[in-house]
Amino acid sequence: MRAHADPAVLLPIDGLPALLAALGRDGYRCIGPAVEKGAIVMRELDGNDALPRGLQAEQGPGHYRLVADPHNRYFAWANGPQALKPLFFAPQETLWRAGRGDDGALRFEAVLPEAPKLAVIGARACDLAALALQDAHFLRPERVDAHYAARRARLFLVAVQCAVPAATCFCGSTGDGPVPTAGYDITLAELPEGFVAHAGSDAGRALLATLDLAPATPRQLDAVQVQGEAAAAAQARALPGKDLHDALMRRLDHPRWDEVAMRCLACGNCTAVCPTCFCHAEFDQPALDGASSTHQRVWDSCFGESHGHLHGFNVRPDIRTRYRQWLTHKLAGWHAQFGRSGCTGCGRCIAWCPVGIDLTGEVAALMAEQP
Repeated sequence: MRAHADPAVLLPIDGLPALLAALGRDGYRCIGPAVEKGAIVMRELDGNDALPRGLQAEQGPGHYRLVADPHNRYFAWANGPQALKPLFFAPQETLWRAGRGDDGALRFEAVLPEAPKLAVIGARACDLAALALQDAHFLRPERVDAHYAARRARLFLVAVQCAVPAATCFCGSTGDGPVPTAGYDITLAELPEGFVAHAGSDAGRALLATLDLAPATPRQLDAVQVQGEAAAAAQARALPGKDLHDALMRRLDHPRWDEVAMRCLACGNCTAVCPTCFCHAEFDQPALDGASSTHQRVWDSCFGESHGHLHGFNVRPDIRTRYRQWLTHKLAGWHAQFGRSGCTGCGRCIAWCPVGIDLTGEVAALMAEQP
């Protein structure tokens, strides 16, 4: 576990409203956990004391249920269905608008989004790792996505150490958690008496300085260390290595692809909840009067039939080839693009699959026999 560069301070257990208030004074709208339709989702908080408390998320393949936390903690829940992704990669947005000027000439106008200052409370290590991958895609020096960049630049991240991983979590095997080590402005580790806090940016340091907090004690730092190690050790699921490129590419004709295709609905839930998937489609939406149109970008999934259409034929005509594309791209192809796997071990694809397909189980089955 990597040490933090900044000294730790202790935010008292009743000090979260003060932290949220300080963010509000700096002009941030606070996005944090809320209970909605039986799940933890991230939405704008109704007030500085609106964070839910005393909840855990019981998760398994195709299963998610909120249960009571016996220790009445704020952040004892593991991931809900919503990652950070929708905050900067919008599910649907207008990229540009086309219309005719007074002279009849066709004109194109870029449409940039409104990008309010957002502070996210409760980001997890797996989602920070996913954000770094989204940055690598959308903020490439040779092709910066202006819509993504506008939102990303105004984001303040308050990360939280995972103390109670779900049964679906496997971030320890991907090297992405459960302890946040980078990519945050402030990170919190919850103890009974308060939150051990570290700053990870100049903005985070400045904000913590306004709260006049006492230094964390050596005992508290030790407790945080033990808590992080215990959370990693509690994870029962794992991937069999961080680079599966060669092994998966040797198994493109494995019979397991046929077996999983019999269960997969190709619904796209896994790609919707995945914090790193960035596939999208674009289309033009004409106005009803025919005088103008907007060019739209909308989330897409490689499980959709239209995703594989190329000039009159479909390169992935069935569920077998679509599932194989998703898994091999995520765990193998991303190494060529980004130098690492596209999976950060959050386990959302397992919990929110309606038929309970387990990515780690499928990889284990593929690796069980030599190709």
